[in-house]
Amino acid sequence: MRAIEITQPGKPEVLQPCERPLPELKAGEVLIKVHAAGINRPDVLQRMGYYPVPPGASDLPGLEVAGEIVDGDLGDSGFNKGDMVCALVQGGGYAEYCAAPLAQCLPVPEGLSAVEAASLPETFFTVWTNVFDRAALSEGETLLVQGGTSGIGVTAIQLATAMGHRVFATAGSDEKCRACEELGAERGINYRSEDFVEVVKSLTGGKGVDVVLDMVAGDYVAREIDCLADDGRIALIALLGGAKANVDLGQVLRRRLSISGSTLRPRPVAFKAAIARKLREHVWPLFAQGKIKPVIYKTFPLDKAAEAHALMESSTHVGKIVLQVV
Repeated sequence: MRAIEITQPGKPEVLQPCERPLPELKAGEVLIKVHAAGINRPDVLQRMGYYPVPPGASDLPGLEVAGEIVDGDLGDSGFNKGDMVCALVQGGGYAEYCAAPLAQCLPVPEGLSAVEAASLPETFFTVWTNVFDRAALSEGETLLVQGGTSGIGVTAIQLATAMGHRVFATAGSDEKCRACEELGAERGINYRSEDFVEVVKSLTGGKGVDVVLDMVAGDYVAREIDCLADDGRIALIALLGGAKANVDLGQVLRRRLSISGSTLRPRPVAFKAAIARKLREHVWPLFAQGKIKPVIYKTFPLDKAAEAHALMESSTHVGKIVLQVV
């Protein structure tokens, strides 16, 4: 099969086409003929040598795919060979074929293309487990999304809005802030020209937000504590602003605040399977109802993966970047 491999840690050009054998299936896995694969920030970190591949996972990049089931033991799953699915995988997505745990496969939502479906798993699994499971965003509560026009941000804004929450989001330009608002955010906050703490406090009558979805970390954490409501929670999913933070733990104690962090890739199949079941029950119907939609910024053919990564690193995109394989 054709695939894209990381020839050595480095810049986008280290992504090169190659020929690889088809994946060997493990128990509980299916073989997917890949039609499209999503690009995600962890792919970039892996390419640069900063995100080690979990033991037993493919060294090929790519954490989400959409395509046709062509082999595997489907048991009583309800899936059949020939079905179109999208799946969260530990690696191997940048290829013509990819092995995926059956429990991490979801049907392509009705009316969506393979390109659109390939943009879903990584961000929806991540947002659900961090915002709704770990941070327990509940009825009547508010959410601040850092990086509202990223793939994660677009998903978080749409999903929380569709579920009835007030959402605020930061972005790096006025244009991107308007894009956040078009997706459902009550207010886009330009972090280059505005203080998100002041804006959030003014919009919530001084209370602050209940949950912050943070992919920045670094010196943002102390400011996020300042803009949390009592009993507020920070869900930390990335360290784009640095791994060190100087925080006022007195506030954490007095106001019963919580900071949690998680990475999804190394978690076991059973954990991800539970998320998949929740997505199918609570989120997938929202696509048919028109309450949420994929936001695709640009697609590239598989052999142009390096160009796709360069675009990802530029941070000029709004939504997802996807590789078309078929």
